[in-house]
Amino acid sequence: MKDFGSEKIKVIKALRSVVSALSLKEAKDKVESAPCAISEAVPKEEAQKMKEALEAAGAKVELS
Repeated sequence: MKDFGSEKIKVIKALRSVVSALSLKEAKDKVESAPCAISEAVPKEEAQKMKEALEAAGAKVELS
């Protein structure tokens, strides 16, 4: 994730929906530490779904 945009709370909720192992505090810390890696070594299809969910919430995401 490059940036969380202006809708931080929506991005935190979206992040928790795509990475269910994160607690609320962990998701908040991850969003606030942008730019950061959300998940590594995941299939391209799953990464694309994560990207779409986060971008729908207002985040700027880059796959690498």
